[in-house]
Amino acid sequence: MIKTGLLAVLQSLLCLSALGSPVTSAASAPTVDLGYAQYQGAVDTTTNTTSFLGIRYASPPIDDLRWAAPQPPPTLSGVQQATEQPNECYQAPTGNASTNPFITSSIGKRAVSESEDCLFLNVYTPGDTVTDAASGGLPVVVWIHGGGYIAGAASSFNGADLIMDSDHGVIVVLIQYRLGLFGFLSGEAVKESGALNAGLLDQNYALQWVQSQISTFGGDPSKVTIWGESAGAGSVLQHLVAHGGNTQPPLFRAAMTSSTFLPSQYNYNDRIPELLYSEVVAGTECGSSSDTLSCLRTADVNTLQTLNYNLNLAGYFGTFVFVPVVDGTFIVERPTVTITKGRLNGEMLLSVTNAHEGNIFVDQSITTDISDYVSTVFPDVQPWQAALATPLYRGLGTNVEQANYAMGESIFVCPTYYLLEAFGGKAWKGEFAIPPALHGNDVAYYFTSNGPAYDNSEFITAFSNGFMATAMSMNPNDKYNSSDITPAWNSWAVGHTEMMFNETEAGAPNVYAYSTDDALLERCLYWLSLSAYTAQ
Repeated sequence: MIKTGLLAVLQSLLCLSALGSPVTSAASAPTVDLGYAQYQGAVDTTTNTTSFLGIRYASPPIDDLRWAAPQPPPTLSGVQQATEQPNECYQAPTGNASTNPFITSSIGKRAVSESEDCLFLNVYTPGDTVTDAASGGLPVVVWIHGGGYIAGAASSFNGADLIMDSDHGVIVVLIQYRLGLFGFLSGEAVKESGALNAGLLDQNYALQWVQSQISTFGGDPSKVTIWGESAGAGSVLQHLVAHGGNTQPPLFRAAMTSSTFLPSQYNYNDRIPELLYSEVVAGTECGSSSDTLSCLRTADVNTLQTLNYNLNLAGYFGTFVFVPVVDGTFIVERPTVTITKGRLNGEMLLSVTNAHEGNIFVDQSITTDISDYVSTVFPDVQPWQAALATPLYRGLGTNVEQANYAMGESIFVCPTYYLLEAFGGKAWKGEFAIPPALHGNDVAYYFTSNGPAYDNSEFITAFSNGFMATAMSMNPNDKYNSSDITPAWNSWAVGHTEMMFNETEAGAPNVYAYSTDDALLERCLYWLSLSAYTAQ
């Protein structure tokens, strides 16, 4: 079943964990002083890198800080051993319902538990020493994990992989942020007495931490690149449009998105966010309280996690319930509005999509025609608007194949092209097509610890070089690795140029430039015209 495939991808993204490697003794590992705490890392002699795991960048978001903006971390005495992976934020599943619960509502029953105290990050540095960079320093890659804003963790990725991809030319920071109900509960009550988009505010706070602390690790805060995959790439999009595209002071210079994720992003007090808030209140017996948010802050965390799990599971197949909203402060308007104005944070963009982004988010047994499918995924789209999809997708195969394209293009592919258009000559586009080229298949080709399916060193070097060159020099054409086979890579503004990363039938790397399909861009214009109704 396709559900098994979706779970397999999500689980693989959660299992790209750092494998056990030889480390030095604690006595010889470097220590950093962050002012509020000292952390001693661990040296990996195999990769020639040093890791600092579980650095606390904010106070635990518990009690009165539940659904509040992140606050400074507490002062810790003594030297903290930064050698163990941190707590993960509470996790939840993707939607599995055959109908959209926001058309007809239902919720199931099942509970899982993780930890609410999860605002940590991991730092990886090249070499076995750490030198404070008072000026200058190495470029920095900040990785934001994906998982639909409901799952994922820093421990799922080995930052040493990116350091080796860059020939030990970058410092890597892997951040965690509140997820699901804990990170993205919305509604008027949260606006009045809490913080909307708490998960995004966590990310923003981590980026501020990087600005103030990364020089201690030898990094240059003026050379920060933010990068993410899936909801991590969607998070990058959110930071590009944050504060109307004018975050001051700037927190990064370059942005990289792998499968840009832009699901429906409603106003914080729209019908669906308020419905979700009401479900949470009812599920905690806080309905009779005169201050429901205060009541929720005192609710048992296991009760909240049960609701988090059940509400997400009850979502329509392949969709996600708790996601960012338009809050009027951090995200001031629908993202596509800011993007089409060309007002974005950051100086350049590199974006990569996969050839079959939508497939794992579509029930492969459905027979629904494309107009009905569009109406189901996007409840506010009018029937006549959904019908306009029919001539655009008619030639793309069976009903389920059309749905695969529609899901992938509406939520992942087309938002990428909106960003490319906005960045103009400062944007580059790539396409990952190694079969089956499903959503998430590309991750193992830069985080290589788990072993990519197509284990070809030439291909892996070519694919990862563009990302690392962008982070180091803001130019994907820079070949710091002489074995990179990628040809000259024009910006997308030059003839809608993209770089294809594929293999031949004989199994050889097949990397070449081509132009974006005009029919795809026409379909993206269709989705852009509906953005007020798809809430994007």
